[in-house]
Amino acid sequence: MFEQKDYSHVVPRMASTVLLARDGSNGIEVFMVKRHHKIDFASGAMVFPGGKVDDDDNDPALKLYSRGGDTMSAEQFSLAVAALRETFEECGVLLARPRGSDDLVSAERLVDLEPWAVRMRDNEATMLEFIEAENLDLALDLLVHFAHWVTPPLMPKRFDTHFYLVAAPVDQIAVHDGSESVDSVWADPAQTIAAANANEVTLVFATRMNLTKLAFSKSTEEAMAAARTAPRVMVTPKLLSFEDGVRKLEIPEEAGYGGTVFEVVDKPAMPQGAPPEK
Repeated sequence: MFEQKDYSHVVPRMASTVLLARDGSNGIEVFMVKRHHKIDFASGAMVFPGGKVDDDDNDPALKLYSRGGDTMSAEQFSLAVAALRETFEECGVLLARPRGSDDLVSAERLVDLEPWAVRMRDNEATMLEFIEAENLDLALDLLVHFAHWVTPPLMPKRFDTHFYLVAAPVDQIAVHDGSESVDSVWADPAQTIAAANANEVTLVFATRMNLTKLAFSKSTEEAMAAARTAPRVMVTPKLLSFEDGVRKLEIPEEAGYGGTVFEVVDKPAMPQGAPPEK
């Protein structure tokens, strides 16, 4: 028998994660960063860029400086803004357009805008201040909802995370920030899973499963088309057993991961004994 701890009293924090994809020589690739070992969540793991929704991401004034946000609910809008902000802060890719243009910010102009990413990461500026000062529009219309995962109540630190898929701008270079992340790579989904199985890299369960889902598609266009027509299913993994270091987790079949019960040997994102976030 195994004992499930109950952290159902911990309210999940809203968060956004971005699968920045491109087509490589062997098929679809996704940008991943390695978390700093001192970060308390998913320490040392390979993850997609992302993070918690900030209060400033809810600013309704941002709707005046965005494309694609007018049909979103307040919650969807804040999640999408957080996705763009985290992409800029964590990997230097800016999904925004000069006001009135159909083209994304050029790589040349992006060089001058990079200090804003540091200021926002250090809470010295807001997205609204940045967008107003630089006369930009957020390209929320480029985001495609890919997945929705909620940390189960058996974990002390819980997130309500929406994953977004977006095609990487061809003339912008993605890099890790050197702060929360210490390395980065354009990853082949299937090869990354194989590397985790060989203990060459560290993944958490949600990352592994979304790599698996992404690997079903041969190209970025195919993956985005599939995501646009897929149902939105909230995934809250259910622990079925925990024996000999192997967990069996159950997820909804309709979520599109090719099954319902999976054996997981990846380490949890946080140790079971860690205190819950207040």
